[in-house]
Amino acid sequence: MQNLIPFSKSFHLVSDSRYQHAAAIECGNNVAIMQQLKGRKKLVKLIIQAKKNFSTAALFLTLATAAVSGSAFAKAPKCTFLANAPDQHRVVRGDTLWDISGKFLQHPWCWPQVWDMNREQIKNPHWIYPGQIVYFDRVNGRLGLGKPGASGGMPTVQLSPRVRSSDSGNDAIATVSLDDIKPFLSKPLIIEENELQNAPRIVATQEGRVYLAQGDKAYVRGDLQGHTSFDVFRPGKALKDPATEKILGYEAIYLGAMKLQQQSKSVREPDTMVLLDVKQEMGVGDRLVAQQPTPFINFVPHAPEQLVAAQIMSIYGGVTNAGQGQIVSINHGTENGIDVGTVLELYRLGRLTIDPTAAGDDKTIKLPDEKYGTLLVFRVFKNISYGLIMQVQDAVQVGDIAKSPE
Repeated sequence: MQNLIPFSKSFHLVSDSRYQHAAAIECGNNVAIMQQLKGRKKLVKLIIQAKKNFSTAALFLTLATAAVSGSAFAKAPKCTFLANAPDQHRVVRGDTLWDISGKFLQHPWCWPQVWDMNREQIKNPHWIYPGQIVYFDRVNGRLGLGKPGASGGMPTVQLSPRVRSSDSGNDAIATVSLDDIKPFLSKPLIIEENELQNAPRIVATQEGRVYLAQGDKAYVRGDLQGHTSFDVFRPGKALKDPATEKILGYEAIYLGAMKLQQQSKSVREPDTMVLLDVKQEMGVGDRLVAQQPTPFINFVPHAPEQLVAAQIMSIYGGVTNAGQGQIVSINHGTENGIDVGTVLELYRLGRLTIDPTAAGDDKTIKLPDEKYGTLLVFRVFKNISYGLIMQVQDAVQVGDIAKSPE
């Protein structure tokens, strides 16, 4: 709080250009965003309210995000091809869009720009299959898709939306490896507070075991509604917005999968299940949800249409730090312009410190936010989104910033 005192003093004279500059520094040097906070009264009111309710870190983020509205559209980030990008790449089984874009582009979220894709094509892109060739048109700075032509030129096909059967979709390459996110694509990650209260539940375990392993039996009571395959969940913690402390939803912790082995023969006899997969320890009291088909994800990495400045809200699994390939949630969703495929850059919030060389009231400074990674959003709810950590140079922590690529 000692660092916050000189910081707050600067906003008593927001008409002074020195303090406007100081305010911009405190918000991460994002002058463009600060300029959208029009009016002295609005800014002072925001500061007073933020000081009253939030931590110092949340205050900075509040100031930065207050100006980001539905009309604040982000400029398209500059896309650059790699200096050593190949002339072409033959797609093979196991490739992903993320991997292929990484062979040509400095930033994978530039994929739509180098294909001249519109928003509809980004949401429903042409599927790419093993055996096809991605060509690099160095003259026009574009990528093309096709097969070698007799003339030796660069034939391409338009990446327009097409309707294909689910069977053919299974042969197409995915955006990212499904190994990391498959359990999360069709699972009810966000639930209402008491949503699982009436779901079928484990009431006993094989030989009274405290926790179950793959192949063990579990005994379940509740209405199975004719289903035979189930995912097992445990109601998780409330997800709170790091800035406002408001509860945005409740997380359902995925524990594993089980299948009906023997249906009960009387009301007082439970159904018998056998465990097919165990992700975390499960036992008596955990709840069952009927399995849903896993959808084939077909989207392209892209930057958000509007400015985004979100925060990491939780790390899936309840751990403190996360690394590449792990799942995190952020406090932004569809209402904030996030959709499936959105790519955000991860930043560690720069800390407040004192400049010992400065004179007067200009001693408090905020160090720059440090970019250290990339997040790809794959599941979106109203106010919450889940993302896969793609590349990081540091551990991801709750409270870190996820914002639009620059």
